[in-house]
Amino acid sequence: MKRVAAALAVVGVLAFGFGVDAWAAKDDGSKIVIKSPAAGSKVKGDVPIDYELTKGSDATHAHCFVDGEYQKGWKGTVKGMAPGSHVIKVVAADKDHETLAAEASVTVEVE
Repeated sequence: MKRVAAALAVVGVLAFGFGVDAWAAKDDGSKIVIKSPAAGSKVKGDVPIDYELTKGSDATHAHCFVDGEYQKGWKGTVKGMAPGSHVIKVVAADKDHETLAAEASVTVEVE
């Protein structure tokens, strides 16, 4: 039993103690730039996101997150944001909808 515990401890140190991230998104060479809104912009509840995706080897499209929450069915406009500060993040994704390493974000103030 002590050997099993020791083995698990070693695996834990190797996996987490040295910065190895088993859940890191794949870097396929894609790049994303959010053209608008600009960081710090004051916006209304529905916000069109103008972004540029330079596709790497796997990227086919982008996903959007607001305050860390996936925006299912996003078609380029984030709708119905409540007043206050929000972080909008656009992330590259592959044909299987797996997110990739390329991402860009802006913080906006909804009036």
